[in-house]
Amino acid sequence: MRYRQKERRQENLRDLIVRNPLLTDRQLAVYFGVSVPTIRLDRAELGIAELRQRTRVVANEAIELRALGQQEIVGKLLELKIGRYGRSELMIDKTMILTKAQAARGHHLFGQANSLAVALIDAEVALTGSAEVKFLRPVRLKERVVAEGRVIKRKKDKYWIEVVSRVNGEDVLSGKWIMFGFAAATVAAGEEE
Repeated sequence: MRYRQKERRQENLRDLIVRNPLLTDRQLAVYFGVSVPTIRLDRAELGIAELRQRTRVVANEAIELRALGQQEIVGKLLELKIGRYGRSELMIDKTMILTKAQAARGHHLFGQANSLAVALIDAEVALTGSAEVKFLRPVRLKERVVAEGRVIKRKKDKYWIEVVSRVNGEDVLSGKWIMFGFAAATVAAGEEE
């Protein structure tokens, strides 16, 4: 009997957390009439993350990307305030390394910084007008590169953006971008001509 109750509770717990991932263990305990440790044990058995991790997942899913899709970001987007500021991270793995130099290929670092610049644009379509980039030191295998970008200036559809990428607080890339943002309809109309 107890086994069936536990099984039913765990099934309901999974469904409830899927519907509302921001419920606390205390709220769940009250709802099911059990202790908080029981809820934690049930979550552990079901492989359901704690509230902090579930909140992070919900926040990442809620981040709105206008100019490009999540799959077009090089690295992982950590923070984004469209039209203002953003951060992303890139973990350097074997596929990104030049064999002889044992350093990351520059196009990976540029790709991370450029895709962050595109994500900052408050438009449906964003294009790189120009980029002035300096590579400041080689990036090695397993290093974590954190890129921070900010919009410096905006004039109509033209954006000036600065991006600095760091490894353990040390600058490894810095650059200035001029980007153009357009409505998707504007770009589509240009294709018809």
